Amino acid sequence: MSGTRNRTPATRLPPEARREQLIGIGLELLREHSLDELSTDEVAQRAGISRGLLFHYFANKQDFYRAVVQVECDRFLAALAVPRDTAPTAEGPGFRELIGAFADYVLANRALYLALVRGASGSHPAVTDIVEATRTRAAEWLTQAVRRDGRGPLPHQEILSRAWMAFAEEATTSWPPGGPGAQAELTEFLETSFQRLIGP
Repeated sequence: MSGTRNRTPATRLPPEARREQLIGIGLELLREHSLDELSTDEVAQRAGISRGLLFHYFANKQDFYRAVVQVECDRFLAALAVPRDTAPTAEGPGFRELIGAFADYVLANRALYLALVRGASGSHPAVTDIVEATRTRAAEWLTQAVRRDGRGPLPHQEILSRAWMAFAEEATTSWPPGGPGAQAELTEFLETSFQRLIGP
């Protein structure tokens, strides 16, 4: 974009605060554009700084993309009550609670989620490892949630969890938006699919 639309006055911020601001603007833009279309020029313009100054806080465009994707992936895991760096334990949500939280997050952040799982993993190899690590993390906690509910250990449970995660990504991003019962219907659909996958 050109011109001064959406430009904010330049304000002096501490380095960490400026970095957080830039990442936040990047996330806002991802609600409207794919990762391919995310413009560092537009990010700098909205922050009221030069593009050159943006790269004072990030080594390059890929580093900025990685920071944006990592923050949102961490938010996704937090929404599922999944710590980023803690091993799965016997305590935590059951698989129904985890699946419900998954559906809640995606319905509330559909555009951003689409940008991450479809754009990031497909067109930006520089961030594929972040997205894949997030999927693996969620699948690990789903496996543990099944065991917490007294359903495990099941044969090939880790593979089942990863397979269901791929199915759930497609189902949630394709689910018709809107309607008062959309959230409950999606959650029930995801729970039923997982129940069938793991068996009686």
